[in-house]
Amino acid sequence: HPEATYYEVKFTGHKIDIYSGKNRMMGKVKYLIDGEEKAEGDLYNATNINSTFITTISDLEEKEHTLKAVATGERNASGTGSDILIDAAEVYVYTYREPEEAKLHGTITDNILSASIPMLVAQLLNLLYNVVDRIYIARIPHIGTTAIGAVGICFPVIVIITAFANLFGSGGTPLFSIYRGRKKNKEAALIMDTSFSMLCAGAFILMSCGMLFSKPILMVFGASDSTIVYAYPYMMIYLIGTIPSMLALGLNPYINAQGYSTTGMISVAIGAVFNFILDPLFIFVFGLGVKGAAVATVISQCFSAMFTIYFLTHKSELRMRFLKRSELAECAGYAKNIISLGTAGFIMQVTNSLVTICCNNVLAVTGGDIYISVMTIVSSVRQLVDTPIHAINEGSSPVISYNYGAGKPTRIRKAIAVLSIMTLAYTAVMWSIIIFAPGALISIFSSDSSLLSDAIVALKQYFAAFIFMDLQYVGQTVFKSLNKKKQAIFFSLLRKVFIVVPLTYLFPYAFHMGTKGVFLAEPISNVIGGSLCFITMLVMLKRSV
Repeated sequence: HPEATYYEVKFTGHKIDIYSGKNRMMGKVKYLIDGEEKAEGDLYNATNINSTFITTISDLEEKEHTLKAVATGERNASGTGSDILIDAAEVYVYTYREPEEAKLHGTITDNILSASIPMLVAQLLNLLYNVVDRIYIARIPHIGTTAIGAVGICFPVIVIITAFANLFGSGGTPLFSIYRGRKKNKEAALIMDTSFSMLCAGAFILMSCGMLFSKPILMVFGASDSTIVYAYPYMMIYLIGTIPSMLALGLNPYINAQGYSTTGMISVAIGAVFNFILDPLFIFVFGLGVKGAAVATVISQCFSAMFTIYFLTHKSELRMRFLKRSELAECAGYAKNIISLGTAGFIMQVTNSLVTICCNNVLAVTGGDIYISVMTIVSSVRQLVDTPIHAINEGSSPVISYNYGAGKPTRIRKAIAVLSIMTLAYTAVMWSIIIFAPGALISIFSSDSSLLSDAIVALKQYFAAFIFMDLQYVGQTVFKSLNKKKQAIFFSLLRKVFIVVPLTYLFPYAFHMGTKGVFLAEPISNVIGGSLCFITMLVMLKRSV
């Protein structure tokens, strides 16, 4: 019986490379892991050779396994026997465990800070992609104020691209961390691979649709005859970089979720530094103006994406790859969960885009192009202020998810408490600066004196109750981290779609408040939406954690 000829090797790891001698006496062999056939090999060779590579068996759960090599009884047509042997086997094990174990045993504050600080630096650098563009564009001689308004009209499209990147990327990382907390590394790797495939497909579709319909889209978004001249070429060039942009943004959370927060920071820094250097070069030296800003951004995103992909495919603990055709059916369930978990953040970003469109349309009527430029500056300050809050929340999310997967309710509550205190403390400082020294922030983006006076008033109105927005951020982060999809989606829709959008039209037109009504819709939504979200989160924690 051929199958009576076999050998067994026990090993602990997630991957094994098998080496064997080959000669005329050797036959064919099948390799089984824990009783399941994984690979086949032919050990025939016309001359005698030792320790040659036969096959790799990978994607195993990291635990003890039994490799069994069984003679099939078959041999090569030129062979004279059906023996089998093994010379060596190289086993791969996960050695980088400290960051994940720290989420269970280190202090919660240290866990959050260790993830948040590199992420904060990374996101501040990421902000340079668009903020540096605006700073330079606003200073283009003679056209700066009009040009920055034109770029502001492109914001909704850029936000939608970012939203899809986060839907497929950040939507998968809580699930990824939960499975890692349960020590199911094979499933976690498949989740990352599913995200990667979704990002590639989604980016191609968005780029194609955007290029086909960009001009009518920009007109709907509030472009006038004077701003479309700058908005359209900027948008068309920016869309070329949709694929690298989405990959750089969407895959970065998987670097951070594996404990490589410094590497995650570096991946963003690469793109930001290139953008910072290339922007003035293309805008002023090469004389490309607004087009030059878009070219610089696309080139920078390409460098960032290349670094991110290389790290996740060659250096990280769990390696990324495209899904195999045989895995598509299995990963359809993961894709559905990724979209479900990412939908709350996606809706939050897309509704931000919707609000920007509505604001631009109303401001174009009630205040003209100058107020679209004002809204662009207010939105830029909002991004600047929001970035550290987003970093703190994103740094907390893997810690909460990991401890949720590991069944540690006390650490979950402590993480939420630390998240809340850190967010509120930062916001209190920034809110004070906005109210008492708004000119310092606005002057970063424009030196136009007429624009400055209108922007100061608008900024104070817009941020009047910003501290209540923290309640929304904390609640949304907790819902996402604990896989509470319905609550996360509902509160994303409530604040923007059901409060801000109606008030944006109601105040200026029904109550004749003009441009003031547009900017006051935001603080009212912060108070109502933020309070309801936070209270619901507290009730949920009391009942289920």
